[in-house]
Amino acid sequence: MRILITGGAGCLGSNLIEHWLPKGHEILAIDNFATGKREVVPPVKGLTLVEGSIADRDLVARAFAEFKPTYVVHSAASYKDPANWQEDASTNVSGTINVVDAAREHKVLRILNFQTVLCYGRPDAVPIPVDQPLRPFTSYGISKVAGEQYLSMSGLPFASLRLANVCGPRLAIGPIPTFYKRLKAGQACFCTDAQRDFLDMSDFLAAVDLVMADNAPSGIFNVSSGEGRTIKDVYDAVRAHLQLPSDPGVKVVPVGDDDVPAVVPDPSATTKTLGWTAKVPFAETMTRMLSWYDRHGVSDVYSHLSAKH
Repeated sequence: MRILITGGAGCLGSNLIEHWLPKGHEILAIDNFATGKREVVPPVKGLTLVEGSIADRDLVARAFAEFKPTYVVHSAASYKDPANWQEDASTNVSGTINVVDAAREHKVLRILNFQTVLCYGRPDAVPIPVDQPLRPFTSYGISKVAGEQYLSMSGLPFASLRLANVCGPRLAIGPIPTFYKRLKAGQACFCTDAQRDFLDMSDFLAAVDLVMADNAPSGIFNVSSGEGRTIKDVYDAVRAHLQLPSDPGVKVVPVGDDDVPAVVPDPSATTKTLGWTAKVPFAETMTRMLSWYDRHGVSDVYSHLSAKH
C-alpha cells in the first residue's frame, strides 16, 4: 500500500508508521509539528515527510500529486488551545475538506478518519451507542464533527473511528501523562469525578487493520473497550505503579462546564460488523503505558479542557 497519513508525527500517526513500515508499505506523513514530534518521523527508507498544515490546500494537493497514495489515514487534528476556534476550524474543517477533495481527485481506495468521542457531547445513555445524536459543545468537538460529516458525504470508501482514549507510545494528552508527570515531580494532583474508556494501542491497531482491508465495510465505528473507568482509578493506578502510598484523601471535584461526566462508547455494533473486540484489560493497558513513560518520560501534556482548578 501507498499510505498518506496526516498528523503522522502525532501519537496515533507515529504508531501506525511503526506498525506498517516493517511490512513494506510506502508512507508519506504530513505534519506541522504543532503537537507532533519531529524525531518520530526520521529519514528512513519507505517514509517521506512533508512539513506543513493540511489547512494549506496547495500543500495537500502537491503531496497527493507527488506521492500518489492508494490509501489515506486522516489523523491530523487541532486541539491544543480550546479557545482557538479559528485554528480548530482551519485544520479540522477546511483541512479535512482539502484532504477529502485530494483523495477524491486521486481516486484513493479508502480513507480512514479518527474522530473524538467528544462528538457525542453529553449523551443520553452510557455506554454511548454509535447512533447516539451528535451534540458537540466544544470547538474541538464541533469542528471534528463537521469534518466527519464532509467525509461521510464524499462518496469515498471510508471508515471513521470514534475512539476511546488510546494508550500507547507518545501519549501526551489526558489524565495518564498528567498524573505520571506531576507525581514523579512530587506535585499535588486532583481528580474529576468523570468516567472514561481506555484502550490499549494494540487493540487500536487491530481495529485499524480490519477497516483498512479492501473488502471492509464503510461506515462509522466506536472503537473502545466499552468499560468506564474513573479518573480516580487512573490516579490510583499511577500511584501504585510509582510505588507511592495510596491517597484516599485526594481531592475529587465535579466535572466542569466544558467537560462530560461519562464518555464510554459502546463497541457492540463494531463487534457485530467487524468481529473486533478489545482484548487488553485496563490494568495491563495501564502497566504498558506507565512502563513506556518509565523508559522514555513525558514531554508535553495537552488537554481539551480549560484549566480551572
